[in-house]
Order: sequence, then structure tokens, then C-alpha cells
Amino acid sequence: MPVGATGSCGGGTVSQEGSAAPEDDDPFEALREEPEPRDPGRAPTPPHEAAPKDTAPARPPGSGAARRSSSGPGPTNPTASTGTARTGPGPTTATASTGTARTEPGPTTPTASTGAGPTPRAGSTGAAVTEIEPGEFEPSGRFGVPGRPLRRNSFLVGFTGALGVLLAYAVFLGVRNAAGILVLVVIALFLAVGLHPAVVRLRRWGLPHGLAVAVVTLTVVLLIVGGLLALVPPVVTQSGQFVQQLPGYVEDLRRNPTVNDLVVRYDVMERVRSAANADTISRALGGVLGGAQLIFGTIFRVLTVLVLTIYFLAYFDKLRSLGYALVPRSRRERVRLIGDEILTRVGAYMVGALAIAVLAGASTFVFAMVVDLPYPFALAVVVAVTDLIPQIGATLGAVVVTLVGLATDLPVGIACLVFFVVYQQVENYLIYPKIMRRAVSVNEVAALLAALLGVSLLGVVGALIAIPTVAALQLILREVVLPRQDAR
Repeated sequence: MPVGATGSCGGGTVSQEGSAAPEDDDPFEALREEPEPRDPGRAPTPPHEAAPKDTAPARPPGSGAARRSSSGPGPTNPTASTGTARTGPGPTTATASTGTARTEPGPTTPTASTGAGPTPRAGSTGAAVTEIEPGEFEPSGRFGVPGRPLRRNSFLVGFTGALGVLLAYAVFLGVRNAAGILVLVVIALFLAVGLHPAVVRLRRWGLPHGLAVAVVTLTVVLLIVGGLLALVPPVVTQSGQFVQQLPGYVEDLRRNPTVNDLVVRYDVMERVRSAANADTISRALGGVLGGAQLIFGTIFRVLTVLVLTIYFLAYFDKLRSLGYALVPRSRRERVRLIGDEILTRVGAYMVGALAIAVLAGASTFVFAMVVDLPYPFALAVVVAVTDLIPQIGATLGAVVVTLVGLATDLPVGIACLVFFVVYQQVENYLIYPKIMRRAVSVNEVAALLAALLGVSLLGVVGALIAIPTVAALQLILREVVLPRQDAR
């Protein structure tokens, strides 16, 4: 009888032509997936993640879900859809779908479901996908793909630590050998920070950036040259006169009875006479070559600082932006705000200190001209330079001028002392607060300690940059460190 018998199993209907299969013969036995071999390195699948199986009961023949399959020539392709998969006679491929699978007689090939899953299981017939190692698919740059990190072991850790120690020691030696140049760079940076407000002011008045830098630099050069011309001739003249008159001073001391008594007792005369020898003094000063080396070294340092200051002034904005670019983006805005505030206040302090020093020098020059002190311009330069040193600089300048006044005449010396006492009060309570109102206020004890520490480390230069450094550290402490401590 040509009519095929139908049977349903698991919601699917199988149509066969010819004799009907026995009832206990499962027509989908070939489609059942064999147990998969378990990968030893793979963790067992949790029960709630296991793939659901078709457990629907078989439907009786003639039910509404049973449909006859339409046969067609040739093999069919596997499908995964919500409809009915129809196949023609010939080899068929079983599919994982949510619809009804119909097959014609012929060999069948089971395939694994292509659902979303982490890694293909062993033994599946799908495309094999290898496990991705860490860093395997990282984006490659100009120099290739980064490799795997090195495995840590005791030898590698010790070797890396030894290399780090050697590198730190090499950096220490380099910094120590280049300490002189680094000091010049620091001086130029502070000068650039102090002179940048003047450049900004000139640019607001309409001058181009290059012309503003040139005007400020020329002004600084004129001040330096004028100071050297005021200081060098008197120092050279007075030094020569002192060397020539030193033997006469020794003879005067020898004729003094008290001094003579001490000389005879401690045999001091021979030592003083040998020390007062012109040859000894020349050797102590280093001779002509030593003096020339000192002069040329000083000129080289001054020119180096001047060139670096011009460079820093010309590229101040670019260097500042470059420094901010080195900070992570998440913190860049806060660092920029704090950095600009530090630069503004430190620059205001340096400009104010320079203005106060110039005012002190000008006042000293006028007073020296009135009381007829020798070398009034040189004394004014001395007072202006020493006034830049915080806390103790003004006192040092006053002592020098007062000693010169006492050497000239006693009333003149007393007048010098009274003048500086009055001027210091005016400067401390009227001039300084008015000029330094925009700068960071530093505690007097902290300023004194910073000045002493700066003198011990870098000499006069350290004393000059001590207060701006303390002001910057104070601002960082107040805006960064203390809020973090309060937030804990």
C-alpha cells in the first residue's frame, strides 16, 4: 500500500513510504546526540546552565501536529528557524530548531547546536575556536604587539633590583656632577616665573610676545651691567689699597705695648708677617690665572642664566602646558588650577621682592649722597642685593653701610644707623604689606628657617629662592594634603 504510515515523537512527525516501522523502534534514535567526552581541564556545567532537552511526549497518529513531508530531489541544508524543516530524499542533516524536523529515509548526520556559548566543547563538529591568551589580540603599535609578561622568579627579581640600584647610583653621580648646571637652571626658572607677569603686562598693553620678552630681558641686562659697573671698580680699588697698606698696619700693631706683649708670648708676629707677604696673598687668591678663571667662570654663569631665562620666558606657556600634559587626564584640571595659582603667587612675590629691593637701594643712594658717603652707588647696589635675602638681608645691608659711615666719621655712622632703623620700620609696616598683598603670606619663623636652609644648601641663591619655595609648598599643603587628611 503506497500510503505511508505516520508517527509522532517529541513533537516531530516522521513520514515513511512503504511498510510501517514497529512501534517500539524510535525513528529519531540516529538523531540523539551521543554523550560528549568531558574535557579534563573544563569545569562541569552547572545544572541550571545545561541545555534543555526535548521531553515532549509522543503524539498519537493522526493528531493535528502531524503533517506529511514534501519530498524533493537532492540533499538539503541544515536550518535553524522557528518553522518546519523540510527535506527531500537523500542524505539529510539534523538541525537544532524550535520547529518540527521532517526527514526522508537515508543516512543522517547529527550536528551540534550553534547557540551562544563560551567555548566549543571537545568532540563537537562545529568550527574549532582556540582559547585567546591574555595579550594575544592587544592592539599593536609602531613597534609590534606586546608580549606576555615575564614570569617572576627569585633570580629575575634579584637581577632587576640590582639593576635598579645601579641605575639609582648612576643618576646620583650624574646629578652630583651636574649640580652646578642644575643650580643655574633653577635660578633661570625662578627668574622666568618672576619676570613672566611683566611680560603679560606688556602684552596687555599691545606689545607682541617677542617684543615684550625682549624689553624685559634688556631691562634685566641693564640692571646687571649697571650693578657690576658699580661694584667692581670700588672693590678692586679698595682691595689693592688694602694689600698695599697691610704691612703698615702690621707695624702699627707691633708698636702697641699690649699687642707686643701678646706677640712675644705667642710668637704671632712671624705668622702675621709671613701671612702679610705679597707672594702669600697672591698665592691665596690663586694668582693671575686663578683670578682670570674666576672672572670668566662668573661671566659664563651669568650668560648661561640669561640665555636660559630668555628661553623660558619665550616658551613659558608651552612649557607649562607640557608639564600639565604629563599629569593623568582625570587630575589634570585640578593640577592646572593649583599650578597656575602657585605660579601667579610666586611670580607676584618675586616681582614684589625686586621692587622692594630697588626701593631700598634708591633710598640708600639718596641718603649716601646727602651725608657724603664714599661710593654711594656701590653701597646702594649692596643694599638692594642683600635686601632680596629674606628676613636677614636688609639687616646685612644696613650693617655694611653703617660700618662705612663709622669709618668715615662718627656722626655719619650714627646717622646711618638711625636712617636704617627708621627705614626698616617703614618698609616692614607700610611698603611690604602693600606690595606683597597678592603673594603668599609665609610665617616669619618658617621664612627664617627656609632662608637659613637655603643658604646652607645653595648659598645666596638658596636664600633668594627659599621663600618662593616655601610659599609653593604651603599652598600645596593647604589645598591638597590637609583636605585629604580631613576627609579620612
